[in-house]
Amino acid sequence: MNHKIVLEGGNRLKGEVTISGAKNAALKLMAASLLLDGNTELHNIPELTDVVTMTQLLQTLGAEVEYNIKDKKILINASNINNIEAHYDFVSKMRASFVVLGALLGRFHEAKVALPGGCSIGERRIDLHIKGLESLGAQVRIEGGYVIAKTKKLTGAKIYLDRPSVGATENIMLAAILAEGSTIISNAAQEPEITDLANFLNAMGADVNGAGSSEIIINGVKLKNLKPVTYTTIPDRIEAGTYIAAVAATRGKAVIRNIFPNHLSAVTSKIFEMGGKVTVLDPFSIEVSCSGRLNSANIVTQPYPGFPTDLQSPFISALVIAEGISIITESIYENRFRQLGELRRMGANVQQESNKAIIKGVKQLTGAQVISSDLRAGASLIVAGLCANGASQISDIYHIDRGYEKIVEKFSELGANIKRIDSEENNLDVKIINTDENFY
Repeated sequence: MNHKIVLEGGNRLKGEVTISGAKNAALKLMAASLLLDGNTELHNIPELTDVVTMTQLLQTLGAEVEYNIKDKKILINASNINNIEAHYDFVSKMRASFVVLGALLGRFHEAKVALPGGCSIGERRIDLHIKGLESLGAQVRIEGGYVIAKTKKLTGAKIYLDRPSVGATENIMLAAILAEGSTIISNAAQEPEITDLANFLNAMGADVNGAGSSEIIINGVKLKNLKPVTYTTIPDRIEAGTYIAAVAATRGKAVIRNIFPNHLSAVTSKIFEMGGKVTVLDPFSIEVSCSGRLNSANIVTQPYPGFPTDLQSPFISALVIAEGISIITESIYENRFRQLGELRRMGANVQQESNKAIIKGVKQLTGAQVISSDLRAGASLIVAGLCANGASQISDIYHIDRGYEKIVEKFSELGANIKRIDSEENNLDVKIINTDENFY
């Protein structure tokens, strides 16, 4: 069922929130389980529709998958894989599923995977994926909307990526695990999710070195060397960054738990620049606070360790009510400003010029009916609604459910006046609870 989110702005977020496991790590670990002729047990798996989609995809390939939502655990047995085709119905829903290509090719020397889909935030090329797999010895062609890869043998190679693509790095890593000899990936992606994948593979018995740096070395092993593994996914830095932006934008004070603070350095440094405060409480918790109106800031999205493209949308919502003029430069995806029109419906003064969003801060936003165009845009509209005067209604929230676990419940625990309603309801009648009269 397609629900909507309704919320009433004006409450300063206070309390604490616990961050879930990282979506972008968990999905890749699930795909990597295809390499193992045995059992994989994954913990700290978030309750997301993307996880359900990946579960279904693995099952169509012949894997036995048990998704225990209550315990946030997934059990995967890939011993009886009998299908090497990842169908369009699944891959078209989320790009992350495309990395089954490398795993299937690595273990079975052939794979047929639909061209990737997901949020419509811009062109997502697969040229580097193909270049890397061909360097390892695969013959790759695109036919009928599918990538078809075959090889008699994969052999290690030196591969330079023209740009540090996360997906290409992951696909090459997975294909190289069982290749003969050593593979070196230069200009590799350095995201924490890449390191998490490497740690998982090493726990399985692989030999991966340098993950988290620009050069990754994979020494190929035999299938018999891989063993059953139990592994815990890292926290979701993008979810954490979204709550950080929301707390600062509402001039609140909250503790963010179950995070790795060093994964958020680019984000927290911007919060300081914008006038907020971040205090590290322990190795896995921070406190975020802001006592007044935020200051303007300029942000350029970059590959890790730069500012994440996945967080520019929530931060735009914080900056539209900041003092002064801000400029957001999107250097990763060309269509990642699709929420700007919806923010203007709420009173934001923001314009797009090429790959830049020019923001002139206003003192307050006004609640409105808006539509979530993609995952992060949906989160952006929630942040904006929390800061707005009056009620907002967000439609097409299935995008949000792809990447944020229990987002309504978590914001409610922080004091937000927010709820999920049936799609047939069409009103903005939300009871105001403990609204701070001095918020605006």
